Amino acid sequence: MVQIIETIDVDVPVNTAYNQWTQFESFPKFLDEVESIVQTDQIHTRWTVKVGGVEREFDAEITEQHPDERVAWNSIGGDTEHAGVVTFHKLSEAQTRVAVQIDWEPEGMIEKVGALLGVGTHAVKKDLKNFKEFIEKTGLETGEWRGDVDA
Repeated sequence: MVQIIETIDVDVPVNTAYNQWTQFESFPKFLDEVESIVQTDQIHTRWTVKVGGVEREFDAEITEQHPDERVAWNSIGGDTEHAGVVTFHKLSEAQTRVAVQIDWEPEGMIEKVGALLGVGTHAVKKDLKNFKEFIEKTGLETGEWRGDVDA
């Protein structure tokens, strides 16, 4: 299992950063490998990603979600096995630290070599920079879901 941990500071209030992160269907706007996400209910999503020219699909389940604090998930089927958590830390009234931890199991030789070379870490760093640019440019979230989940 490979573990990736990255953080970024964004110049928006913690509730704005958190609210945007709950809008899973907007992820293709800032996560480069994500082709689409369909939220099927409050805790289930269907992902289509394209990594290294290979398209994969998987379902994910939100296992924990607390407003302005964290969103955690596990894949529950499909082509990719992974789990993760995003936490939100208030640095000031107008700045938030977003921390991402992803644990994933590389499949096949290309993914295993990529994991050894840190390709996943590079991708997460880039995606966090894209999130920062996206949320700071608008200054507002595109929606919100403030419910609690404890699976």
